[in-house]
Amino acid sequence: MSITRRGILASPALLPLAAAAQHAWPDRPVRIIVPFPPGQAADIFTRLVADQLSQRWPQRVVVENRGGGAGAPALEAGARAAPDGYTLTAGTSGTLGVNPSVLPRLPYDAERDFAAISNVAMVPLLLVVHPDFPPRTIQGLAASVRARPGEINIASAGPATSQHLAIELLQMRTGLRFNIVHYRGSGPAMADLVAGTVPLMMDSVASSLPQIQAGRIKPLAVAQGRRLPQLPDVPTIAETLSPGYEAAGWTGLVAPAATPVDIVRRVSADVQEILRDRAMEDRILLMGAIADPGTPEQFASFIRSEIAKWREVAQAANVRLEG
Repeated sequence: MSITRRGILASPALLPLAAAAQHAWPDRPVRIIVPFPPGQAADIFTRLVADQLSQRWPQRVVVENRGGGAGAPALEAGARAAPDGYTLTAGTSGTLGVNPSVLPRLPYDAERDFAAISNVAMVPLLLVVHPDFPPRTIQGLAASVRARPGEINIASAGPATSQHLAIELLQMRTGLRFNIVHYRGSGPAMADLVAGTVPLMMDSVASSLPQIQAGRIKPLAVAQGRRLPQLPDVPTIAETLSPGYEAAGWTGLVAPAATPVDIVRRVSADVQEILRDRAMEDRILLMGAIADPGTPEQFASFIRSEIAKWREVAQAANVRLEG
């Protein structure tokens, strides 16, 4: 006799029936919890994948938005869900990469409570300025900041966001000192940048690209390690100021930790195939992001590296959130 995961005795004759039942997955709708309101990047890219999975699978994939609390309540719900493949979670740079270092009472363990499936999209960050701001290059900006340390305002989307920590990482790597002005989200910060209330901002390409194309703001440097296909003439921070510098938002899919491996691998394989389709790649590029499919092992390794990177930054800059 053998013992199943639930501790129930099962004879070898019953094992094929159990395997057949598992292979029938999914036999009811699959839910993906998104830790932000509709319309944010994680929601948009998750819905793109969910729509494609719904076409491939015999059951629908339903997106459930649970905003608030820096995404922690939604991630806790995802971690505590039954590990049967019917509840997945959109894990992001904030909820999996940053929260472990800035939230003192995090109700989930970002590494132990989830099985990584695949990253979905990288959302590159970049430095953008108001057109009237005198520096026209990242080198010119650096010279201005060094001449006036702590005086030049730079907008972020809020404390402990990927935009904020990207600024802190830049300060840590270069010795530059900005006056960071926090907003409640990228939208209000961008509105003030366009109006000239603040001269400079670290923002996502997805949010900035329409304003860049309209000529309302100017891009100075990309926070990705490589230049972006959407902005091929804009240099990277790594090639101009700080070799190895890289910061980005991202969103991927995870499942509860005890989810059967074959289900995790099936979802990952389907997500990878969807994201490698040329039409999907182009669609994501037009939205200011980069499709980033990978194996469960690759995504798990990436999450660990992000946690380590942002822990170092959060500790050096003393970044903490109440929650």
